[in-house]
Order: sequence, then structure tokens, then C-alpha cells
Amino acid sequence: MSRIGRKPIPIPSGVKVEDKSGALHVQGPKGSMAAPMPRGITARIADGELCLDRADQSKPTRSAHGLARALFSNMVTGVTEGFVKELDIQGVGYRAEVAGKALKLTLGFSHPVQMPVPEGLKVSVQENRIKVEGVDKQAVGQFASEIRRLRPPEPYKGKGVRYANEQVRRKVGKAGAAS
Repeated sequence: MSRIGRKPIPIPSGVKVEDKSGALHVQGPKGSMAAPMPRGITARIADGELCLDRADQSKPTRSAHGLARALFSNMVTGVTEGFVKELDIQGVGYRAEVAGKALKLTLGFSHPVQMPVPEGLKVSVQENRIKVEGVDKQAVGQFASEIRRLRPPEPYKGKGVRYANEQVRRKVGKAGAAS
């Protein structure tokens, strides 16, 4: 039995979980989410906990058991606390600003880059720190990754867009430049 799959998911007060026609709907103070139930997995809601059971021991069902538990746990966390990714911009002239429903980035290209903010996410900029917030962990991480991909940090000067807790490995420049 999957160690992760058999762990029950505690449902905090104020969160409503329903199993409707093959999909799990979670509603909480920060929003609501829905995800399809994988084939062979069933949900039980009892005593303020969500438990997932599998129908058989086939390989696809076993692999979906732990995945489904992790996804549904992230849904419950998302509608109660939400998810946040922070990115730092480092470099002379590099900056970001929110213009309506788009993020405008100046990253040393010949033109500013406009990125439309996906539905359900909130983006804010304070000095050179971009904060991406939302209830869907995958959407928050994906959008933060797309921002970072525009100008990843380079190893010689450290310029670029990086995650707030990311350590960039710095390289030494040319040997002749020091003398």
C-alpha cells in the first residue's frame, strides 16, 4: 500500500469537500478548485478527514493512489492558505511592474516584455521582488517558472531573475582580467 496514499488528509473548518460525479470539489475561504478522480481511486469523507482508497493492486492504480492524495492535499492547502512564489530581479536597469492584467518586465532586451497574468493568480511587485500568489500550486509554480525563464541568472555577474531562496553558483571571470 502506498505510504503517501493511505495518509488521511485533514479537512480544516471552513473547507467544504464534495465528491461529485467522478471529480473532487474543494471550496474554502480563498477560493474553490475541482479535479477529476483517477480511475480506480475512491474518496471517503469521514470525521473531518478525506481518505483515498484504491480498487485493485494494478500498477496504474497504485501509481495514481499517491499522486491523487498529493494533488487533493494541495487543493485543501490552496483554498485555506494559498501558495506563494517570490522572484528577485537583479541587474542594472532590470525592473518589473504590474500594468492591468499583465506583468511588464524590463530585462535588458530591446523592448519590454509583457506577460499576461493567468486567471486565478495575483501578481504584485515591490521594488525588485515579484510575488505570485494563488490557490493552484501548479499554476503558481508554472507562471513563476515562465518569468524566470525569460532571463535566468547568469553565473558571472549574477544578473537575471531568480527565485527568492535560490543560490546562484558564481564563476570566476577571465584569469587575465584580475591583473
